[in-house]
Amino acid sequence: MSLLDVRDLFVHFPTREGVVRAVDGVSLDIAPGETWCLLGESGCGKSVVALSLLRLLPGSARVRGAIRFENHDVLSIREKEMERLRGGGMAMIFEQPAGYLAPAFTVGEQIVEAARAHTSMAHDQAWEWAMHLLEEVRIPEPAKRARQYPHELSGGMQQRVMIAIALARKPRLLIADEPTTSLDLVMQAQIIELLHETVSRGKCALLLITHDCDVARTLCANTAVMYAGQLLETGTTDAVFTSPRHPYTQALFGALSGSEPHPIPGSAPSMINYPQGCRFQPRCSKSLEQCLHQPPDIREGCRCHLA
Repeated sequence: MSLLDVRDLFVHFPTREGVVRAVDGVSLDIAPGETWCLLGESGCGKSVVALSLLRLLPGSARVRGAIRFENHDVLSIREKEMERLRGGGMAMIFEQPAGYLAPAFTVGEQIVEAARAHTSMAHDQAWEWAMHLLEEVRIPEPAKRARQYPHELSGGMQQRVMIAIALARKPRLLIADEPTTSLDLVMQAQIIELLHETVSRGKCALLLITHDCDVARTLCANTAVMYAGQLLETGTTDAVFTSPRHPYTQALFGALSGSEPHPIPGSAPSMINYPQGCRFQPRCSKSLEQCLHQPPDIREGCRCHLA
């Protein structure tokens, strides 16, 4: 049984220059307890997918397709029901924690507020739960830290607080959007280990949004590779990394191998003006004549005429 079932998701944004097709026909199925990575270069539409799941897109977004979480039709339920689903069913860790933590409230108050949202939990009980969560995310001296404000904490500590807030109502799906960006290498490793422990305890499923291949391999059993608004390859992380089938996946991993990274030639297409055929064709060294004119379907986990 699916925990999250995304089918043919399209997210477009009308602009003066034209329609930005940020997400174009993405489908994804996550079972309870599964760990999935949405992997791709910056600007490919990964974060738009994540925001779609929680219905946090701006009002200008034009969304179609289907998103089902358990027995909820995410795109059609009322906002009050969606508010209950956020945090309780699905919770998100954002890329820049400083931008999402309220500067005028202490860390403890923010965890308490998250824990009590749409529940009957008493304040004292919520405070005890907040102390437990701060310990669980390895914040030293939790009672002291709980009374501090976000600006008094380091970037790594702020990200740990974000994880504690996300776990406050015991979500069944944790969405982590570039959770290690802007952190030093030591702190990155600690956050990765913390997320690994969280999902390993079987507390929730994980959807990781990242451009970092090492993070993907460490945290997730399954990987979906995204490029120019589409999924190009999906499968187990082991299979995708050891035997990549799509030329983009091969080029992406090749660009990151060796002592010095070397970029894929060319650049990603404009989301307003995609190529007529395969979206990777202008950068692909293996393209065929049909790649110029015929968009490939995704078959057995790979969107490529060569598959």
